Amino acid sequence: MSQREPAAPGIIEPSAFQPLGSADARPPPRRHRRRWLLLACAALFALLMAFLLSARSLQVLVETETPAQVSISGLAIPFGERYLLRPGDYQVRVTAPGYHPLESAVTVTADDSQTLQLQPAPLPGLLSFSSVPPGATVLVDGEPLGHTPLADQPVAAGEHLLRVEADRYLPLEQALAVTGREVAQQVSVELAPGWAEVSVDSQPPGAAILVDGEQRGSTPAVLEIDAGEHQLILRSPGFADWQQSLDIVAGQPQQLPAVTLQPAAGVLELASVPAGANVTLDGEFLGQTPLELELDPGRSHQLAVFKPGYRRYSGEVRLAAAARERQTVTLKAQLGEVRFDISPANATLKVDGKVRGQGSQTLSLPAFEHSVEISLPGYATVRRKVTPRPGLQQRVAATLLTEQQARKARIKPEITTPLGQTLLLFSPAESPLSTFSMGASRREPGRRANEVLHPVTLTRAFYLQTTEVTNAQFRQFQGGHNSGQIEGNSLNRDHQPVAQVSWQQAAAFCNWLSKREGLPLFYRETNGIITGYNPSATGYRLPSEAEWAWAARADGDTLLKFPWGESFPPTSAVENYADNSSAYVTGRVLGGYQDGYVVSAPVGSLKANQHRLYDMGGNVAEWVHDVYSIPSANGATEVDPLGAQNGDNYVIRGASWSHSKIAELRLSYRDYGQAGRDDVGFRLARYAE
Repeated sequence: MSQREPAAPGIIEPSAFQPLGSADARPPPRRHRRRWLLLACAALFALLMAFLLSARSLQVLVETETPAQVSISGLAIPFGERYLLRPGDYQVRVTAPGYHPLESAVTVTADDSQTLQLQPAPLPGLLSFSSVPPGATVLVDGEPLGHTPLADQPVAAGEHLLRVEADRYLPLEQALAVTGREVAQQVSVELAPGWAEVSVDSQPPGAAILVDGEQRGSTPAVLEIDAGEHQLILRSPGFADWQQSLDIVAGQPQQLPAVTLQPAAGVLELASVPAGANVTLDGEFLGQTPLELELDPGRSHQLAVFKPGYRRYSGEVRLAAAARERQTVTLKAQLGEVRFDISPANATLKVDGKVRGQGSQTLSLPAFEHSVEISLPGYATVRRKVTPRPGLQQRVAATLLTEQQARKARIKPEITTPLGQTLLLFSPAESPLSTFSMGASRREPGRRANEVLHPVTLTRAFYLQTTEVTNAQFRQFQGGHNSGQIEGNSLNRDHQPVAQVSWQQAAAFCNWLSKREGLPLFYRETNGIITGYNPSATGYRLPSEAEWAWAARADGDTLLKFPWGESFPPTSAVENYADNSSAYVTGRVLGGYQDGYVVSAPVGSLKANQHRLYDMGGNVAEWVHDVYSIPSANGATEVDPLGAQNGDNYVIRGASWSHSKIAELRLSYRDYGQAGRDDVGFRLARYAE
């Protein structure tokens, strides 16, 4: 383009025209870059302001002895001990020389300021131990570390108990403060000796020294003896042992006075014929032959040997020091006559285990106690004691019984327990009703479905308690037992029958009483639970259902329907039932009946039955031994039945103070259960053999 002159004022000049693409491309204006940069800075500033406005302050306090490094996951802006973070969950990690790394989770909340305190655990200290003497055992807090010297043993920081032990030295215990953080510490200890020196001497010298039975030298000597009580013995041939107890205190030497040993006693081994004779030496009783006598040497002693039925022996004995002799004294018998009258004539007579013939005879026997045995096969052996008297004939009469006769003679008709309970002997096998029918006919009014008629035979003699077990008697077994009360009427007085006892408690009481008398336990127990029984045991038990039924119902050759007879209702007070006075307690009564008791009566308050047993048909119903079942009408006759070894429910027999209906008052009435009730108790039984 040519340079032109400026246009005259007022004249519009046309601009130069140039077609597109005809000129070089020019760079974009710089103001576009600046715009984007400004926009980016504005966005960054906005983000920063948004972070600052939403961030919260978290102060992290670290308790360490050395500088700690703190790192936080995510975006965290540090300001000294404080960090700016947005609310959320973070992981904080702390490291410091001498400490275990620590990681902790922290949640930053919307609160303006939070504080997080962290205390890393110090690394163990490195401890070295030395001792005098070396080789001692080092224990820290009871844990052994090894034997001195020990180097660089890691021990946790803090307070510990140090114990150092070595044979024959007193143990040392002291507090141990461990710095930790792998700081090295040196611990040195010196143990005090656990013994003392003891000087021992004797006259004559050369005696062996024994400490607690171990020879430690000979006199004179200075011994190192461990602290404590010890037995010191000096022993020398021809002299008696000298002994003394020593109480040694560590570090305190002892100088014992010189010991003058005494000549050893002579020993006399004395026997007699017969043996078992009494012996005195210089008037002092020393025992019975055979025995050894120690005699002071060099002087005479008076010896006497005697036994009942023999003449006394007296003599003199003298022994040298440490001498040993044997002597046998034969005593002469003093005889007395004993006349034995024996029946049957072919029975064998033994005296002191030696057969002396058969049948009646007269023997001359030494005048002391003899054991006499008279026996014959098929008969019970008779054993007696007899002491003959010189010049006076004695008589021993013995008539042997058959085994059955003797067995019956040994069985008492009545026994008493340690609690004062009386039990009577019953032998159903000898009665007209050894075999009888349990249950009731279907035609009997009040009969229940579980009273199936079935035959039973009783062959074993048994004892049965005359009354029910009382509260006072049961509380000797379980002191805190309470039978309770009904509408303000106590069931818990001492002489009332115990109630609120389960079958398990009743059976356990029987075993407890058997243990008191040393009888074989009838019931088997596992962890305090009755799990079965031993039918051959003669310990206390509950009566079997068959025994209970026989004792309640058998009257000569008939079976009673009710305790008072056959007709219903009773016309007089025979048992404790729900009478007129019990209406507000039981809600049902036996109309017109009055027995004088609202609830249970003291045992034995009313008349006994035909077998001298009280309350069999009333007062409280009674647990019996048998597991509850319904018998079969077509089964074979059961002999001495006891039922299953265990089960869920057990039979209850007899009526109680709360019963009044004809079904309940019949003696064939059966109930069952396992837990205690306020109208159920029990009585004791046991086999006679």
